[in-house]
Amino acid sequence: MTGDTGGAQAPVRSASRVTLDDVARHAGVSAATASRALGDGPHVAAATRERVRAAAEELDYVASPEATRLAGGPTGRVAVLVPHPSRWFFGELLEGLEGELRAADLDLVLFRVGGPEERAAFFARLPARRKVDAVVVLTPVNETEHARLASLDVAVVAAGGRVAPYPSIAVDEHAAGRQAMDHLLHLGHRRIGMIDVEDAGGPDGRRAAWEAALRDAGVEPDGDLVVTVPADGEGGADGMARLLGLRSPPTAVFAHSDEIALGAVRTLRRAGLRVPEDLSVIGIDDHPLAALTDLTTVAQPVREQGRRAGELVQAALRGELDQQAVTLPTRLVLRSTTSPPAAPR
Repeated sequence: MTGDTGGAQAPVRSASRVTLDDVARHAGVSAATASRALGDGPHVAAATRERVRAAAEELDYVASPEATRLAGGPTGRVAVLVPHPSRWFFGELLEGLEGELRAADLDLVLFRVGGPEERAAFFARLPARRKVDAVVVLTPVNETEHARLASLDVAVVAAGGRVAPYPSIAVDEHAAGRQAMDHLLHLGHRRIGMIDVEDAGGPDGRRAAWEAALRDAGVEPDGDLVVTVPADGEGGADGMARLLGLRSPPTAVFAHSDEIALGAVRTLRRAGLRVPEDLSVIGIDDHPLAALTDLTTVAQPVREQGRRAGELVQAALRGELDQQAVTLPTRLVLRSTTSPPAAPR
């Protein structure tokens, strides 16, 4: 014995071992209430707030990182708004984004905002979702949705398209469309159809490219040569059937995406037509199946867009991000589904 221990109280637990649950039990409240009280959250009575703070002080409580998140500090989480996560394009974006965020020790929280009801429900509840440090949008947003996002007071970036006034990573949709159309025009095609999609979202740069390229070649665009379909292979198959049903079908087709183009090729082959001898087809994306089926396309770096969006998020969280729009290049990939038009019979 080196000193008098008479009357000594049991030592308080080490601050490094005191948890939010300990504070909650000491104050006689739930952990959730203790978190709100320490973080100046709503719906906590003044007396309860004081009791929780007194308990934390008595226990010499130091908030853990997770408790700090619950109390309104950095969460280490990034929300991602995606309309169709099952589609290849969005899956590729998410792969690139998630990998970059994971390397920075940030978690991705996915929110599907596909149909009108899903979007309305999500944005209606948005102000209550202040549990993320940033938001990445992979879908166009309107003015009302933009205002709701602004209410979060967190960084917002976009990937895969120009979305409202956010820093963004995307390709030039019009330029990609011109690469596809100019290739068909250089081959000698003049009656060129387009299979567009119903939910392109925002200004359709690819449709505008179809029109502009034809006019630049001295050809007046024929609205009958444009069909609009759901954004999947079955839609492409149906769109091609509709174009074949015209009195004067096109000699080439520009599809909004590779998946649409592959559906179109299926219809042509079932109709006994040869690709490209009877009709040329070109898509956009460079989907993995494009190489396997030898589809001519315009490649865009989809996964890279996701990765670069992750870099934008990190820059924003460091306070180093200015408003910027980064455009990544696209390139024509020549394969076997395009050729000069067949000679008139």
